[in-house]
Formats: sequence, C-alpha cells, structure tokens
Amino acid sequence: MKRREAREQAFALLFAKSINREKIRDIVTAANEVGERPIDDFAETAATGVEANESALDEKISSFTRGWAIGRLSKVSLSILRLAAYEILYEKDIPVGVSINEAVELAKKYGTAEDAPFVNGVLGSLARELEAENA
Repeated sequence: MKRREAREQAFALLFAKSINREKIRDIVTAANEVGERPIDDFAETAATGVEANESALDEKISSFTRGWAIGRLSKVSLSILRLAAYEILYEKDIPVGVSINEAVELAKKYGTAEDAPFVNGVLGSLARELEAENA
C-alpha cells in the first residue's frame, strides 16, 4: 500500500474515533474483521500515535487556530490536523512539506471548500514555529 493510501486509512481511523469514541485498537480490530483490505501498519501506528498524544496535539493545534476552539472545528479538519501535526512533531523521517501537502489533499477530498486553506494555514504556522525553534 502506498503511503498516501495508508495516510488516508489513518485519517479514516481518527475520524471514526471522533464519531464513536472507541479506541483506535478496537476500530482497527473491527475493520480488519469485516474489511476487504487490512489496515496498513503505518496507518495503525500513526492513528495510535495521535491517540496517545491527543492532548499535546490539541494544545499545539489550538495555539494556531485563532479564535476557533478545538471543539468548534469540524471532525474532518480536526482529524486531519491531528494526523499531520503528529507526523510533523513525532515522525522525523517524514518531511514537513509532505505532511502539510498530504493533509491539504485530504481536506480537499473530505472537507468543505474552507477546510483545505484552514488546514494549510494552521500547519504552515506550526511548521514556521518549529523552523524558528530549530534555527
């Protein structure tokens, strides 16, 4: 499975978690039992990584949402932002630009017209902050 497809699976897992509040492990187990396509290792690792670091990710995301509380964000945008922020902050082998681009593509595919620019802006701010910290 290509990384883009695995990332899309990770997004789907996180979105499902936001809807039914189950643990990622339980969602993966159910998906593997009924699905034609097993959950990719990267997708599972990324989704469980988001789940384990959700509070820290939400805090970081909320520092860039300017007037939008985490609870007011759409479940699509929030799932995408959590996944991309996780990649940017914890997966050092994935270039930041790739994480941002893939998140914007997911937002275009699954979100509204406003989601892609919003996701791009939040993640761009996160990337600039990290770049400044590492300079």
